[in-house]
Formats: sequence, C-alpha cells, structure tokens
Amino acid sequence: MSASAVRGCQEGKATPKFLEVKCPRCREAVEVFVYMGGSADKTGRTTADEKCPECGYVIPQGTPSERLVRY
Repeated sequence: MSASAVRGCQEGKATPKFLEVKCPRCREAVEVFVYMGGSADKTGRTTADEKCPECGYVIPQGTPSERLVRY
C-alpha cells in the first residue's frame, strides 16, 4: 500500500463528525462536531463549545457524545 493511501486513511479518521443533538435544557436542536479519531482522549468528544440557539445553554468542549441525545 502506498504512503499516500495510508495518510488519507489517517486524515479521514481525524475528521470530526457532524451531529444534531437535543439541548439538555430546552430540547432544541444544537449542531455539534465530535472527534472520530486521532488522540484517544478526544475520540467521541465534542470539538468545541456549542451554544443552543434557543435558550443559550452551552454544551462544553470535550462532552462525551454518549451523554448527548441525538435527533
């Protein structure tokens, strides 16, 4: 396998995944990005603070995706 093919696989794993989840406070949709690979301590966690457009609740960076309710 060529080095460029392997590099592409690694870059794909590091690409965050888009999720639409329910705000824990008001249940409005909030868009978050979750790390899908790379550093083991970041995998499955939100990439940044995300604010609910309805009530202003902030889902903090590093929140495990398992704690979020998906739409």
